[in-house]
Amino acid sequence: MTQPDQEASVLYEERGAVALLTLNRAAALNSFTRRMHQELWAALDQAEANPSIRALVITGAGRGFCAGADLSEFDFAPGPDLIERANPGPVIEQAFNPTARKLQGLRMPVIAAVNGVAAGAGASLAMCCDIAIAAPNASFIQAFSKIGLIPDAGGSWLLVERLGMARAMALALTGDKLGAAQAKEWGLIWDVADDCLAAALSLAERLATMPTQALVQTRHLLREAGTRSFSAHLDAERDAQSALGRTHDYIEGVSAFLQKRPAVFKGQ
Repeated sequence: MTQPDQEASVLYEERGAVALLTLNRAAALNSFTRRMHQELWAALDQAEANPSIRALVITGAGRGFCAGADLSEFDFAPGPDLIERANPGPVIEQAFNPTARKLQGLRMPVIAAVNGVAAGAGASLAMCCDIAIAAPNASFIQAFSKIGLIPDAGGSWLLVERLGMARAMALALTGDKLGAAQAKEWGLIWDVADDCLAAALSLAERLATMPTQALVQTRHLLREAGTRSFSAHLDAERDAQSALGRTHDYIEGVSAFLQKRPAVFKGQ
């Protein structure tokens, strides 16, 4: 957690029904330290604990979105046990994987406002969100091959899901930069906007008025579609519809449709 003399590495703000999380290590392009992961988890927990929060936006301070792991935290000092000390496995297991899982498991939709470079696990972070909107000068870089590693924090899975094998493979192997406009054209992100934060907040406000549980169930079904046979997925759809059929928002949505009035969803 943040000490009294330390600036928070993740800022949390509530704007009505929308929570805004800002990665706040601008001088380091918002690269992740272990403390930053912990502060992000605390901010996500804070949003989860407030039933009035029904959508969430993540962005970066300064000119970058997130440059992945802060490599200065790795111990590369010459001497005994260098291989063990420099091993990236523990920080992936203890920090990046929990972050990716936490983002995917939130009870509300999540939008990334990619205000600048998203490199390495920073690109994975953006892809872990349900929707990503990027600034025109933003870019996505699979920087791993340049330091002898592989895409992590879900990157090797998310790249294929978003782009298909040919584009995912070339980006991962070369580490070439993918600009925002091409990222949109290829389907890595949803949109490009001059003010990506304003666009993300506007979309989040819209989603926050919608049936939250249905949005999250939609997320799960779409994410899991490639893991089941068609027949098994039909059963999963049935089960999700049955569960949603017991919610306030389903009854309200159909009643409003039949009564020709706007629905008032509560996220319940």
